[in-house]
Amino acid sequence: MRFTKKTGIILLGLAVLAGLAGSMACQKKAETPAAEAMKAVSEFEGVVRAGLGRYMYLSTAQGFDIVLPGFNAASVVGKTIKVKGNLLPDHPPIFLADSVESGGQTTYTRSGEFQAEDFVEMKVREGLPALAITGLNKPEEWEGKAQGKVYGQLQKGDVNYIVLSDDKGKELAKIIVDSVSTYSSYYVQKLRLFDKFWFYLTIKDSVDKKDRTKSKAIFHADVMGAGLY
Repeated sequence: MRFTKKTGIILLGLAVLAGLAGSMACQKKAETPAAEAMKAVSEFEGVVRAGLGRYMYLSTAQGFDIVLPGFNAASVVGKTIKVKGNLLPDHPPIFLADSVESGGQTTYTRSGEFQAEDFVEMKVREGLPALAITGLNKPEEWEGKAQGKVYGQLQKGDVNYIVLSDDKGKELAKIIVDSVSTYSSYYVQKLRLFDKFWFYLTIKDSVDKKDRTKSKAIFHADVMGAGLY
């Protein structure tokens, strides 16, 4: 009886180990094509849907921002192009272009390496705290914080604002935008079908308390990034 019990335990252990080995093998097999596909992506072709500064977006390259150092991407918006280059695993979601062809002619050849410049890394965006702005007279919600993110709508005019609203759509406050990076402006253009974004901010001076009630503006900020998350 003891021998039978021990034998059963041993067989059960071997079965579990075999199952784990099979599962790991299947997982490895499933991951390999994805990894190979990432390495194989070196060319996109389609209509340029957005372009600003060195940044360009093709609907056929969803999930990627194509970067062309030293090039004005706005010059090819609306054109059908073929772009060759490489994904940069260390800087997702950047696809660094080596060349661009339009109408059978080469219109761009890369002459420099990727530089971070105004590009905001994904890990930096994920690490920024969301500011919980609940009113005009609670400066503790933003003062003392060097950076943060807010969800709102960019309102352009003589003075640009980010308008913050509550869950019912009622305006809560405004943030005065002193500057917007090219990368941020490109993303707003790229996501033109949306009217609200997460804005990644460098937080600056607060608006004087007596002026907040009149203007609803609470502080100044520089926009270093924009996106849907």
